[in-house]
Amino acid sequence: MTAVLENPTHAEPGPEETGREQHPQRPVLELVPSSRREDVAATTDLTAEQIEELGRRLDAIRDRVLAERGASDAEYIRGVIRKQRALEIGGRALLFAGVLPPAWIAGTAMLSIAKILENMEIGHNVMHGQWDWMRDPKIHSSTWEWDNVSSSAEWKHSHNYMHHTYTNVVGKDRDVGYGILRLSEEQRWTPYYLGNPLYNLLLSLFFEYGVALHDLEVEKVVAGEKPLSRVWQQVKSIGRKTGRQILKDYVAFPALAGPFFLPVLAGNLTANLVRNVWSHAVIFCGHFPTGAVQFTEEQLEDESRGEWYVRQLLGSANLEGGRFFHLMTGQLSFQIEHHLFPDLPSNRYAEIAPEVRELCREYGLEYTTGPLWKQYMQVLGTINRLALPNGKR
Repeated sequence: MTAVLENPTHAEPGPEETGREQHPQRPVLELVPSSRREDVAATTDLTAEQIEELGRRLDAIRDRVLAERGASDAEYIRGVIRKQRALEIGGRALLFAGVLPPAWIAGTAMLSIAKILENMEIGHNVMHGQWDWMRDPKIHSSTWEWDNVSSSAEWKHSHNYMHHTYTNVVGKDRDVGYGILRLSEEQRWTPYYLGNPLYNLLLSLFFEYGVALHDLEVEKVVAGEKPLSRVWQQVKSIGRKTGRQILKDYVAFPALAGPFFLPVLAGNLTANLVRNVWSHAVIFCGHFPTGAVQFTEEQLEDESRGEWYVRQLLGSANLEGGRFFHLMTGQLSFQIEHHLFPDLPSNRYAEIAPEVRELCREYGLEYTTGPLWKQYMQVLGTINRLALPNGKR
């Protein structure tokens, strides 16, 4: 198995003795038994030699960009951080005058954009190690703590390691359903999933909390497969970070506004909801629209570097838009390129996307892309369809 990162932030936890009876079934993420033993190569018409040649050509793109990183890239991320902080300061200042509707609308809009930029273009990408080469301790994956209820350490394990190593592998990638939704026919249907559309709506509104909690692996706790001592450590970490975020947005800043406590509270709450809904839409559209392929654990056996690349290409989808749109997605509108090269500076994805697309055309691989509204409608259709048993509508 070839890991996505040369130096993953966290290694996968080893098995631990729980002293409890082990149960074979998971209440939510139980999978339909699969007799398929094909490897990733069998999902394409490529030979093993072609797949490895494709892998070498993608490696060459990565190596070239790594060698070219320099002052312009460093100035890009520093410029985004400056703009984000100016938007946040300006937005919070306007909210102090939020009793006036124009000030409240402008302040909330600025704070919403600032939170989206901080989470998606800055926090997500900094914690991927994309800017570690700058050797700037203030912009480094080991020191960055973002404006989110997820602690950076827990997020880097669930995202950098689990998601980017096992992208779209049902039963391994916890982003497939977040432990809440049914997003694959490989997941055994139960009446619980009739609530799929409702669960998705709630996840969208409170996405930061869903991301924070999904690494708890609640279904493993229920099945006795995860020690409570580990769960308690995670709960304490989540609780500390959540408490700081709630104190900042819903107590401290509103209190500083004195008699304008409620407008500031409402503005902060709205900004967080906007950020959550936007993040949810962008991320789901990058992984679950029509055309994005899912895989089984059996297909990981003896996976080569080239096959890992093919899995990233087939399991991801891009979004179409202009420069501002791409900025607001944290460049995750280039989800295919991000999954191929998660440690490259995000500002380089637009540059290499045409090369990756041409390689897909040359090797006969689908390069899934489309506008946000269309992809999101496809995602909602999948969520609604999988609320019912396979073959039902």
